[in-house]
Amino acid sequence: MRARSVVRVCGRPSLGGVPNVLVIGFDPHTIPGFDPAPVAAGIEEGSRAFAELGLAEDLFLIDFAELDGRAQAKLVEKLKSRRYDVVVVGGGIRKGPGLLELFQFVVNLVHWHQPDAALAFNDRPGDSPDWVLKALEQRRS
Repeated sequence: MRARSVVRVCGRPSLGGVPNVLVIGFDPHTIPGFDPAPVAAGIEEGSRAFAELGLAEDLFLIDFAELDGRAQAKLVEKLKSRRYDVVVVGGGIRKGPGLLELFQFVVNLVHWHQPDAALAFNDRPGDSPDWVLKALEQRRS
């Protein structure tokens, strides 16, 4: 499986239009020695919540085998493809052992290619919508 992008336009539009959200994380099916079921279920839970909130979710899942630069190049293409109101960097990228350099690179790519987007970070895949709402509220403040 390769880095993949899934666009889900969800729910009802808000008065100011539907906020575009990019969620960046690992494809749990590509992590060696890892049970993908809980994370995959969390991603689906988050997608349902985005739909209920009327947010447009664009999901970018990184293939763990493409950390040699291929995934990063695909992420740059994704970040250049449209404007995002919020970009979520998933906990797996942020918390995984030995992934600090990747986390820093992902945050910088977002900063360079989506300078107007708010940043959000989740604790688990299912709570991404909560953190997006907080980021949108912080932006309005």
